Amino acid sequence: MKNQLVFSEEVRQAMENGKPIIALESTIITHGMPYPQNIETALEVEEIIREEGAVPATIAIMDGKIHIGLSQAEIKQLANSEDVIKASRRDLPYIIAQKKTGATTVAGTMICAQLAGITLFVTGGIGGVHRGAEQTMDISADLDELSQTNVAVVCAGAKSILDLGLTMEYLETKGVPVVGYQTNELPAFYTRTSPYEVNYRLDDPKEIAQLIRSKWDLGLKGGIVIANPIPEKDALDEKFMNEIIEQALAEADAKQIKGKDVTPFLLSKVKDLTEGKSLEANIALVKNNARLGGKIAKAMKSLS
Repeated sequence: MKNQLVFSEEVRQAMENGKPIIALESTIITHGMPYPQNIETALEVEEIIREEGAVPATIAIMDGKIHIGLSQAEIKQLANSEDVIKASRRDLPYIIAQKKTGATTVAGTMICAQLAGITLFVTGGIGGVHRGAEQTMDISADLDELSQTNVAVVCAGAKSILDLGLTMEYLETKGVPVVGYQTNELPAFYTRTSPYEVNYRLDDPKEIAQLIRSKWDLGLKGGIVIANPIPEKDALDEKFMNEIIEQALAEADAKQIKGKDVTPFLLSKVKDLTEGKSLEANIALVKNNARLGGKIAKAMKSLS
């Protein structure tokens, strides 16, 4: 499989010189944000990681090859490409065999990161158990990936369009620790709080790095969710967002939108209903996660 990996020059040099590297997903470029905010945010997040002393590795499949690290030109090409496939675990073999273009989800990014030897990943929010999953069985592949792939994920919690309670229960069943960074409550993407508690609170990136090391030193496979609340100045009101999400969910149900089309539809609808405030919050939280990710990556490297 190694011959399917294409490393950017920046990432290759980082590996040779032992610098900390952070994986980034590419669905945020193709499916998560509109143009031009998608390109702007992708490039700004990479720069934040560099400022923190780490190296960004945005991951995507292009012409059937897994690219670990993208140039600015490749990010722009991806953003402007048509028929880009959302690449989760199920989709990777098809995309590679058919030499298609794929943007990696949380699960897809974790798989590719592990293949490349990268153990830390920064994203916006993880997928999870969708509302109404007791009827639809709509559960993101991200959760199973977190149970079996050794990549720690810095996020703003699970996306608030999900059933957060069932998502936490599923992660507990799979043995995935949910660590709150300077918080006791599970952040809910656009909001700093939710009705659910994290498993453990840690207030220092070094402590998080030590927990990650301890888990894998024990031979316990799987990732860790590092839940980092959106900055207070950028957070939206919890009650307001729940009302908006319920409205968006009702429309998705009426239009019979299913499967992997649900999340992009809901994020777009929520953006419209909040008059763009949710997009601003999304951009702010991803940048905030990049800053924390950089600090954790450096702390992990100091332990090795």
